[in-house]
Amino acid sequence: MSQILKRIWHRYRDTSLFVKMTIGFVLGLIVALLFGQQAQVLSPIGDILLNLLQLVVIPIIMLTLIDAVNSTQSGRLVRVASKTFVFYLVTTIAAVVISLALALLVNPGTGLQSPESGGETPDPPSFIDQLVGIFPENIFQALADGNILALIFVSMVVGLTLVGMRRSSDSTISGFGTLLYKIVLGGKEMTFRILGGILQYAPVGVFALVASDIGNQGFDALAALGKLTGVVYAGLAAQILLIYIPLLLIYRVPIGGFFRTAREPMVTAFTTQSSSGTIPVSLKATKSAGILDEVASFVVPLGATINMDGAVIRLGASVVLAANIVGRDMSMLELGVIVLTATFVSIGTAGVPGAGLIGLTILLKQAGLPMETVALVAGVDVILGMGATGLNITGDLVGTHLIDKSEKRFSRKRALSKIEGSPAS
Repeated sequence: MSQILKRIWHRYRDTSLFVKMTIGFVLGLIVALLFGQQAQVLSPIGDILLNLLQLVVIPIIMLTLIDAVNSTQSGRLVRVASKTFVFYLVTTIAAVVISLALALLVNPGTGLQSPESGGETPDPPSFIDQLVGIFPENIFQALADGNILALIFVSMVVGLTLVGMRRSSDSTISGFGTLLYKIVLGGKEMTFRILGGILQYAPVGVFALVASDIGNQGFDALAALGKLTGVVYAGLAAQILLIYIPLLLIYRVPIGGFFRTAREPMVTAFTTQSSSGTIPVSLKATKSAGILDEVASFVVPLGATINMDGAVIRLGASVVLAANIVGRDMSMLELGVIVLTATFVSIGTAGVPGAGLIGLTILLKQAGLPMETVALVAGVDVILGMGATGLNITGDLVGTHLIDKSEKRFSRKRALSKIEGSPAS
């Protein structure tokens, strides 16, 4: 009997994570369809997966960033940071423009009525609060709150300080720096090994998450807001086909190879609806793709926090839905303001499930549209959130590949120029 169980375990362990996750997702949908809200009983099993992923998010972010700072030249770090911000800003603006164009074409709110009461919605954080929050007064509070931007800042400071210690002329300080760096490398290796064990449980957690979330919201809500759902998913597809794939082709990144390595993070993000929780899986995928560690360690965690292409697509479509409900035609100026507002709102949108409703609250206030729309959109929040989070992570990985290609080209040109400029032997 033990031999049989051992063979079953080895077969399960050696099966592709993508295949296991896909099976878990499909089984979850079947259970949701058969049992509806009764499938909510499986919710704790899914919550365990989310908790386990969040468990390794912070150590992976901090350890990989500290390592990246110590193994990267300062010039490269500045280049990677500047390219990252430009890429995320441009693709986010493109995403909200695509979303508004499709929504205005379809008018998803036609025939719908606004709920009588939208209920209470959380107060959105101000831009100043978000900016100040990057610089934590208490590192342990930042760790407890999972403040990713603050942790990125702290990791950069620690990494740069460690670089200074290792390069110190004082042998004692240099020795301490070398010892601490070895501890960082050991902790990084240990954390990725823990992640490997968590990913063996992931398909079970995905099954429970899909069954409980979809079963709880029901398919009636999907039918009622079918136009909105269709517009959002069409926008997600358009972002991939019109923005991501052309960029990959321009930088000569093989499309098939990209999606082979990206599929596991994409499925994880889609099923868990957590951008931050998918960071460990994304970093693991970049290793398989041969991405430079110093590029992936910076671009992926930052992208999971500020790159929300999927989020702005659902926000743009939802704003047009609200305008349709009240019969309001929006001017080009108003649409332009929405593009800019949605872009900056997405930067402050946390990479966790349900945060899209906060972003929608901000946009509706800005546009002077009825807040009750939040309650209406909440009916399909899970379904929209799955697609949006999947696209968020896809965008992070596209950016990582492009910046990696750019850095490798720069390194080759620099090496070539040094060879050509060297004196003849």
